[in-house]
Amino acid sequence: MLHDWPMLRLVLGAWALAAGLQLALWLISQRTKNAAIVDVGWAASFAVVAVWFAAAATTPWQVHAPMLVVVVAWSLRLTLHLVARGAAGGVEEGRYRELRARWAPHAGRAFFLFFQAQAALTAFLSLSLVLPFVVLPSPSLSALRWAGTALSVLGIVGEAVADWQLERFRRANVGQGRVCDVGLWRLSRHPNYFFEWLVWLGHALHCLAYPSGALALSGQALLFASIWKVTGIPATEVQALRSRKEAYRRYQATTSAFVPWWPRRAPPPAPPVEPHG
Repeated sequence: MLHDWPMLRLVLGAWALAAGLQLALWLISQRTKNAAIVDVGWAASFAVVAVWFAAAATTPWQVHAPMLVVVVAWSLRLTLHLVARGAAGGVEEGRYRELRARWAPHAGRAFFLFFQAQAALTAFLSLSLVLPFVVLPSPSLSALRWAGTALSVLGIVGEAVADWQLERFRRANVGQGRVCDVGLWRLSRHPNYFFEWLVWLGHALHCLAYPSGALALSGQALLFASIWKVTGIPATEVQALRSRKEAYRRYQATTSAFVPWWPRRAPPPAPPVEPHG
């Protein structure tokens, strides 16, 4: 299906738009010394891509409107949250400071490649979004479109609630070294990642209603692998252990890493070592 010109044109256009956006943000980061702005570009690029898909679509608007609305809503919500949190300015996050130190003295060049890798990932993940804009759904599978849309909406709401709870906790506990373990964070160490995964799982389910819809599973699988093994949970946990130390280790011992679930009972403290002699 990817060899079809309309789809290929849309995906290549998505790559060009994401690459241009990340180039502009990399130039800003060179001045501000805050590479966290790449996250703003990652989030915002999907709204740009979805609008581009809609402008160049070959299907009626009624077909692609659910995907367009859900993607733009998720993208803008996350973009505004990241900007409000200081990703576009202020002090650079610890994980990016660590990369800057590791890549010195060529951090600028390395971050350029990093920003462009995010643009390429946006283009690849756009395969999970593009089908409603270029082909008509199978009438017998139309229920999948609405089930996928509903799942994505649930993911958007859950991610927004998790981000709000974390920000509220941080403001109430500034400088206390506490770990957020309230609300959704009591059930999962990374509810924001879990609900973001639900958003993309919804996109994949939506696209299964279209010919060659299994194509959408490739992007969803890559995103899950990235969250679980690469840039999501592992990097976040390393930074949390560095900043919260033993408090975060206790949190790890009782709380699910990803899927929200009831907390486990904390292990008993180690018995004191009896002195010899």
